[in-house]
Amino acid sequence: MPKGSDNTPLPGRPTKSSRTGRPIMAALDLLGRRWTLRIVWELKDGAVGFRDLQARCENMSPSVLSTRLGELATAKVVSTDEDRRWTLTDHGEKLIKALGPLNRWSEDWRILIEQSQ
Repeated sequence: MPKGSDNTPLPGRPTKSSRTGRPIMAALDLLGRRWTLRIVWELKDGAVGFRDLQARCENMSPSVLSTRLGELATAKVVSTDEDRRWTLTDHGEKLIKALGPLNRWSEDWRILIEQSQ
């Protein structure tokens, strides 16, 4: 299983944007890392094996995927099931629900842009 690094953003730990490690700053730092939100989004419909997840993420490099999965596991957003497939934790599921309004906003935005062309 990939391992997160000691620099995985976590609440209470200093981050790029917060010396105090405020939870929202840690979350924004974690989710702002390249590919992180894509990985979370691809897991929203259920458990996925490493290779399938890599394919869903447009064949990102295995080392980047492994690093991001390790960070997300350290942050308690993802875990592996008994078949060694990656899945969202209960807290990861809460993140998907929190992203719902942003997803709806982005769909409205798409329509707005399409209508203005």
